[in-house]
Amino acid sequence: MQLRKMMVMLAAVSTMSLALTACGDDATTAETCTSDTDCSSGFCNTAAGVCMETCESASECPDTEKECAPLAGATNTAKVCQCKTNQLCNEDDSTSLVCGTVSKRCEEPGTSTGCTKDADCTTGNTCDTASGQCKPAATTCSGEGKATCAYGSACYNNACSAPPAPTCENYNNFSNKAALGTTGPIIFKAATTSAAVDSFCDASAPKRVKITISAYSSTPFPATAAELNGFLYVLVNGTTRTPVVSSSAGNYVVTGTNRERADIVANICVAADSKTTSLGYYFTGGNFFCFQSSYN
Repeated sequence: MQLRKMMVMLAAVSTMSLALTACGDDATTAETCTSDTDCSSGFCNTAAGVCMETCESASECPDTEKECAPLAGATNTAKVCQCKTNQLCNEDDSTSLVCGTVSKRCEEPGTSTGCTKDADCTTGNTCDTASGQCKPAATTCSGEGKATCAYGSACYNNACSAPPAPTCENYNNFSNKAALGTTGPIIFKAATTSAAVDSFCDASAPKRVKITISAYSSTPFPATAAELNGFLYVLVNGTTRTPVVSSSAGNYVVTGTNRERADIVANICVAADSKTTSLGYYFTGGNFFCFQSSYN
């Protein structure tokens, strides 16, 4: 009798296990593959190198990958479960998953199958948006700004490197270093444009110094300087101020296919006999750029 009860219980547990396996509520970890024969489902997404679950209807798919359809570009025409949006990938309370651009699976950002921008990739890698894959960043480059360098670096003398590390007193006395980072706009260059006594400034500090700050961003810069958010400069004593940018033409120039570069002419008023000024510039979430402006 005891043996019979045990066998009944084991059968019930086995049935429950099968039922749970069949439920489509949670996405599973993707198997890697190079061909359909590598996958228990019989379907390999060869572009991403991951196995996919076959289906006949969306009801058979996890809530996070609820589209049941043939995979675009695949030679295997079977229907498979696919993700649609990052939001749906995080329905199970996760907040870090993305819908893979190539894999069509929910996955951690920065994997080789789901990037849409450099920020999705690990340090030292850039996103090939054509394939959705993170690849090692170039070490050589041409031009200036981000060019083909990893996010956070810039092109200097045909080589990718980080902008100069901040060592000025402005940075040393700056108390809000937590506002800095590597994902915000990156300042890669600053230059003194002009310096002259100008009615733009008060009589107590009549010389107007124009400094052009060049930066790139992973998101488009706004249409006007007035819409810039989190762009600040720091005095030698660590005090933070908002740069004054004239609204006249040429003082705020945004370029690039995705409006990713901005050249901003910031103004500062100094004493008539001033010859040099130490400044620090930064965008919230970006780097701190020290600049010693010298002029006549």
